[in-house]
Amino acid sequence: MENSVVLLILAGVLLLFIILGYNRLVRRRNNAEKAFATIDAMAKKRYDLIPNLVATVQKYMEHERETLTEITELRAKAMSGNLSDNEKVDLNNKISRAMGGIMVAVENYPDLKANQNFLQLQGSLNEVEEQLSAARRAYNAAVTDYNNAVQMFPSNVFAMMFGFKTKLLFEISEKERQNVDVKSLFSI
Repeated sequence: MENSVVLLILAGVLLLFIILGYNRLVRRRNNAEKAFATIDAMAKKRYDLIPNLVATVQKYMEHERETLTEITELRAKAMSGNLSDNEKVDLNNKISRAMGGIMVAVENYPDLKANQNFLQLQGSLNEVEEQLSAARRAYNAAVTDYNNAVQMFPSNVFAMMFGFKTKLLFEISEKERQNVDVKSLFSI
């Protein structure tokens, strides 16, 4: 009788330990997914601004047509909606690089820089980019917390048992890590 009570208590404690471990992993995964959803919402805002920016800039930038075409194609791919989270991360990084190229090219067009519509779009885009940056930081923090739980003992045992996998962080490309060549920005 005494042994069965002790076994029952141990089984209850073990079950409680498993439930709490599983719930902790689910909470962390959901926090990471919620943070990614915020990035998706900010990216949607960015995608909505792109056609207006391209239309405004196209009048002025005949020479940068390749960049404008690339951004339009990337936006179309992003709006298709059938991308994995990792593909979305990669696509957003490509859009960021292309948008940076447009903003640098704008320096060669004084009339465009003075265009009120462009200035308003540029301000809106800068605001969205700042929000995206903040959302990426929040996402990376949530993913780091989740990945730690998936990889650290004893929660990694539960992660393996229940099929929890690590998630990718938003990272900048090797090219973006390089120092900016300021001299090339000012050469005309």
